[in-house]
Amino acid sequence: MQASNRSIQDWYGKIQRGEIRLPRFQRLEAWDSGRIKSMMNMVIHNLPLGITLVLEVGEKEPFVSRYISTAPQAGGKVYEHLLDGQQRLTAMWRVLHNNYERHTYFVYIPEFDESAGNDSEELSVFCETRFFKSSGRRYPLWCDDPTATLKRGLIPMQLLRPEDIQEEIDEWLNQATANRKPKLDVEELEAFFDWKKSISDTIRDLRSILRNYNLPYLALPSFTSKSVALEVFINMNTNSKPLTTYDIIVAEVESELGESLRVKQEQLTNTYPGISRYDDLPRLILNTSALLQDRMPNQRGAWQMDKKLMVAQWDVMAAGLDRMTGLLESEGIFDDARLPTNAVLWVIAALYRFVPEFGDRRGWCERILKQYMWRAFLTGRYENSAATHAYRDYQGLKRILGGQSQDHELSSIGESVPIFNEAAYELPSAEELVDAPWPKLASIDGRAVLAITTRLGAFDFATEERVTASNISERHYHHIFPESLLSEAGLEDKSSIAMNCALIGEKTNLNIGRKEPLEYLRERFKWAKEETIKYRLSSHLIPMDELANGGYEGLEAKERAEKIDRDYNAFIQRRARLFEVAVRKLCNGSVLDAKDVFREAIILSSR
Repeated sequence: MQASNRSIQDWYGKIQRGEIRLPRFQRLEAWDSGRIKSMMNMVIHNLPLGITLVLEVGEKEPFVSRYISTAPQAGGKVYEHLLDGQQRLTAMWRVLHNNYERHTYFVYIPEFDESAGNDSEELSVFCETRFFKSSGRRYPLWCDDPTATLKRGLIPMQLLRPEDIQEEIDEWLNQATANRKPKLDVEELEAFFDWKKSISDTIRDLRSILRNYNLPYLALPSFTSKSVALEVFINMNTNSKPLTTYDIIVAEVESELGESLRVKQEQLTNTYPGISRYDDLPRLILNTSALLQDRMPNQRGAWQMDKKLMVAQWDVMAAGLDRMTGLLESEGIFDDARLPTNAVLWVIAALYRFVPEFGDRRGWCERILKQYMWRAFLTGRYENSAATHAYRDYQGLKRILGGQSQDHELSSIGESVPIFNEAAYELPSAEELVDAPWPKLASIDGRAVLAITTRLGAFDFATEERVTASNISERHYHHIFPESLLSEAGLEDKSSIAMNCALIGEKTNLNIGRKEPLEYLRERFKWAKEETIKYRLSSHLIPMDELANGGYEGLEAKERAEKIDRDYNAFIQRRARLFEVAVRKLCNGSVLDAKDVFREAIILSSR
């Protein structure tokens, strides 16, 4: 694309005739008087302002449109939609009509200033703030008095608009200069007319500069798809708070259907308050609605949706989101800060339309959804192209859940749902789990490891309080082997990994501090039986035997470092094997119980 030239006179004419309009989703005016004054200063000094973007309109307008603020409702054919440049063109139109209620704009001409009230020595745009008194009169009064404005060296901006307004200019000029016109003296008359002509010439020159000022533009051709035009619009939007896809769809729905999505969203929040814990609510709404219409769960899919159908399916979408929340809570996923990937949210929510409210089939369907969720967390499928992969998995799951199959073994599910194909998406081994990063980071595998422990209850070491939706935000990410201890063995780079993390209460974490594991275990044993402590640790899949090593006191530095290294590696390897067993149970739909995990891990290790 190449920029094309267009003068302000041409822009002005298009606005006046209604040939260029704004898509309804565009926000209203946002510029303050400072921004407007700055722009008009650029214009009268013939300095560049930047590129404007339009979308050419074919036979039918792609968007519901509106006129530029205060422009005539001409009702003619629309040739262009203004995608970028609304603030500039709106301000230009309104300044040239001086129809702002609170401000009046002038061009300041120093040589005509008789008041000595302006310190500027340069041609510039001047703005005066206006206000109304109880009488209904608009102050300051001098702004509407041609004589008073000229004495201040000011020319009203409306005299510069690129129309045939010579009579209006002459009328203003006559009024502005009438008090200076001599009656008889010929020389004084000549001087007066020379002075009056200089004012007229200045206005003429300013009008010429403004009329011919070039405001270049890029034009998207009329065959540009609606989704591409919207994508370009959002990427070029430079407001301090740019419009989102949701803002645009809200405007479209309100324009076309008279329905308020904002009100519906508020009702959704009030009815199902837990939903917003998992993601930005507009994104949940849009991506779930897109899947319900077999569209991609992303920005483009949202734009391509049938908005009438979106509103018609609102209750289905809302119920799906609520039931999705219940499923995640039952699996120990309580909020977005610990959610491995949000791509599962809209897939599960959209699929709930095929899940009965009760009965054996509900249990069968939810077993599949849980397997899907954990595979999304624990394989690499959603590391890249998450929207595409979520869409394809959704299509396969929809065929299964929407059918009448009751194949409890799900022997052929991998053929229909890509994520269940273990040849393509292997479940992680213990060796791979060892490398999972610290769960507080926004990584899928690190958060997935932590999610397994919250699924098991993640009991506090001291109080045995189970992690819940209400207390999870108060939990601390605890280094099981303290960083200070590991740094002695040169293992500081390996301390912040998922296998060395447990989510425990704030006060318990602060009490443990920098103590080595054996020391804080001994403190626990003073208050509870070993069996009880082992039960609490098992909810984190923490092997107590490997954790209970110690005896570092009195060892020489080298021997101490070597023992710390051995103990830590033995702990990490053992814990990773436990997680490997848990991963397979969750991904295959088996019951997850910490005792079974420990037992099966022992059996596997003995083989």
